[in-house]
Amino acid sequence: MLKQPTVDATRSGPVTGVSSAAELVARLDRLPGSRSIWVMVLTLALGGFFEYYDIYLTAYLSPGLIRSGVFHVGSEGMFGLPDQATFASVTFAGFFIGASVFGSLADRFGRRAIFTYSILWYSVATMLLATSSTAIAVDWWRFVAGIGIGVELVTVDAYLAEIVPKAIRGRAFAITQFVCASAVPVVAFVGWMLIPIEPMGIAGWRFVALLGATGAIVVWWLRAKLPESPRWLSLHGKHAEAERVTAMLEARVLADTGQPLPPPALARDEAPGTSSFRDIWRPPYGRRTVILAVFNFFQTIGVFGFGNWIPALLVSQGASVMHSLQYSFIIAIAYPIGPLIWSNVADRFERKWLIVCGALGIAVFGLLFSLQASALYIITIGVFIQLSNTLLTSTYHAYQAELFPTRVRARAVGFVYSMSRLSNVFTSLMIGFFLQNFGSFGVFCFIATSMVFVMISIGVFGPRTNGLSLEEVAN
Repeated sequence: MLKQPTVDATRSGPVTGVSSAAELVARLDRLPGSRSIWVMVLTLALGGFFEYYDIYLTAYLSPGLIRSGVFHVGSEGMFGLPDQATFASVTFAGFFIGASVFGSLADRFGRRAIFTYSILWYSVATMLLATSSTAIAVDWWRFVAGIGIGVELVTVDAYLAEIVPKAIRGRAFAITQFVCASAVPVVAFVGWMLIPIEPMGIAGWRFVALLGATGAIVVWWLRAKLPESPRWLSLHGKHAEAERVTAMLEARVLADTGQPLPPPALARDEAPGTSSFRDIWRPPYGRRTVILAVFNFFQTIGVFGFGNWIPALLVSQGASVMHSLQYSFIIAIAYPIGPLIWSNVADRFERKWLIVCGALGIAVFGLLFSLQASALYIITIGVFIQLSNTLLTSTYHAYQAELFPTRVRARAVGFVYSMSRLSNVFTSLMIGFFLQNFGSFGVFCFIATSMVFVMISIGVFGPRTNGLSLEEVAN
């Protein structure tokens, strides 16, 4: 329901008194993208940096674990498959448990608290992984770390969608992906430098893992810089606190710009409902849940099928382990560049079509990549795959967080996102099978097929979201 704001819309500063939930939303969405808004975005993104570093350890730790004799290649690993396949599988099993079982914690306890503790969780687990010496121990702590990462992935998406004004929401997600994705070339470079050596007689892969656990060092600083989501506070009856946070944001933006704040638009209430799991299956959310569950099941095959297997795919095409790590690092540089490029179009073009374009690029360039032998062509086409990956990821994180109301946003995003993690539990093993039996071309045929399902699910059935408030999309 639309409401005319009762606040003084002509005032240049923050509003005093306690506003309704709808009025708070209107005041938040009118804010321009000032320095203070972007500081919050970058603070959340910095937490995501460590999360991405930990995710992409999968590809770069495996050569070191094999070199140390912890992992085995070929049929000597668990289930008669390479140990890397099991390592990737348990990683995504942890993501699945974290997102599906514990993702709703952010709806109950708040975005800020769960963001903080999920980082601490996976940082400690990764430290313990770095001290392990058997494949079983490495896989176990990787699974535990994956639970924390799964929770944080859900929380960041819900947090960011709720605290950023609607006019720059797509760009904010793209910039967040830029910061997060900067971890990919970092872990690739560290892996390239440290995996082949043993500093102080200690296997290099242990240092690579420990560097990723440093998120615990900055987590308390991150927590101090971030306010709770006013939408979440208001929904849970903490109206005075929601008013305080909103007024604080208005004051900061006013100080940043030195210009009067634009008047709030007509305010829209969020439709009433419960915060139970059943609520995400009621109209209109049930259709969206199904669409995004299908989408997530298949999109991750393309994104992580390439990202987590780059060195192994290159070795299968004839590159040495050293060259595969070097090529992987060069290709990984494109990962943070992509979101910067796409940030310029994130709010100008409908998000569903940007997702379709990203999936199409992964399919086409992936098949071309598998046919190359020249280092120049491998690197060039690998860069285009990464750019397509970043178009897909930087767009869909915003898109799926927009499609559900505040009361179930983390729960719903956690459930649909967990489908991608469930998918990777099995598809990591399948990619290992295709790579072992059909080579790089077989892997990319599998990936291209999955991208067809992505394009159909979002292109045909996905609703539009650009330029709309979260409440408009939810209703």
